[in-house]
Amino acid sequence: MSLLQEERSYKDKKVISIGTVSELTGLSVRQIRYYEERQLISPERSSKGTRKYSFMDIERLMNIADLREEGVQTTEILKDIRKREEKLNNPAQLRKKMLQGQLNAHFQYKHN
Repeated sequence: MSLLQEERSYKDKKVISIGTVSELTGLSVRQIRYYEERQLISPERSSKGTRKYSFMDIERLMNIADLREEGVQTTEILKDIRKREEKLNNPAQLRKKMLQGQLNAHFQYKHN
């Protein structure tokens, strides 16, 4: 497993409680649940029904909070999220993005 895959996997693990997410983001528990209701985030549930979040969810919540502060409506945020996810789930787009990253890394390394 590459370092990037390891980093991605720990960021995707849903192990953080809603209280900790609230502390880390500065959002209230109610706000976090509201964003879940609006389908902006999707926590997993433990066997006891407790919501569990990932570091990626925390990053997304912080981005959502910034956008909301700028006046962006949750419906617009959701449209943007769905567009991004659609691009990532498109194999051709993903391959193009990976190739672009490799080219950027190659030329950055070569010019340094």
